[in-house]
Amino acid sequence: MPITASERGVFAIAPTPFHDDGALDRTSLDRLTDFYLQSGVSGITVLGQLGEAPKLEHAEAVDVASRVVARAGVPVVVGVSAPGFAAMRALAGEVMDAGAAGVMIAPPNSLRTDDQIIAYYRNAAQAIGPDIPFVIQDYPLTFSVVMAPKVIRAITEENPNCVMLKHEDWPGLEKISALRGFEAEGSMRRLSILCGNGGLFLDFEPERGADGAMTGYCFPDMLVELVQLAARGEREAAHDLFDAHLPLLRYEQQPGAGLAVRKYVFMRRGILASEAQRRPSAPLSPTAREEVDFLLARLAGKDKRAELPTG
Repeated sequence: MPITASERGVFAIAPTPFHDDGALDRTSLDRLTDFYLQSGVSGITVLGQLGEAPKLEHAEAVDVASRVVARAGVPVVVGVSAPGFAAMRALAGEVMDAGAAGVMIAPPNSLRTDDQIIAYYRNAAQAIGPDIPFVIQDYPLTFSVVMAPKVIRAITEENPNCVMLKHEDWPGLEKISALRGFEAEGSMRRLSILCGNGGLFLDFEPERGADGAMTGYCFPDMLVELVQLAARGEREAAHDLFDAHLPLLRYEQQPGAGLAVRKYVFMRRGILASEAQRRPSAPLSPTAREEVDFLLARLAGKDKRAELPTG
């Protein structure tokens, strides 16, 4: 079923697994999909910012999305951001035909004014067609495009197939409150708000009105538990769980290093066969691996999920 504005929970952002030689690792992709389902996610997002989508050929991108869709049994959102609308339209059409639940669109970094941003999403929505629900990816720290709450409201109101915001502004808690304020006063229809940034602010985001997370932290099972605790109003337990993971969350969220950390931990957890990235890439140094292992060992004292095999 297509995604709607009522989506809640955790949509895991999936890395794309590769063999050491750079070829797609479909076996690890299947294992990763199964792991996300076992973790209790509400959905999966592929070909996102850390899915190395620009390093994939078109056929490979369709292959990855189709394989996850066929196996998942939960909504799958596919990143279709592209330099031109023709490529975006082609990928969106093929993955939706394969059973995807929606697509995610990031703004190009050339946009500067509010009018330019609103016009871009108007044109993107027309390009993919009115029947394909889409997610706004709001990540100014990476895309250098700043969307004020009123801009997101304008995009939402102008495009009925806009159903979700992947919120990654930083700081961004006041933006969530502003958007929910628009909804409360009736000037904006409801929009599902799922938050990114590796989960770095997920301790307070649900309290501000976020519906959950759409991110790729290497313990998605923890993210699911945290969102559930917050939904039940178990604030102290939610913050205790977050605090236990914060050192690793912070380490994983380093710009330029996060994907390497994430893939390394997934390999340590037995999910990926290799931590390989396609070139250009920035692999972890031996010292960085030791630091991640140290953080995992410390985390294991508070969360048994971090107890991993040695060696």
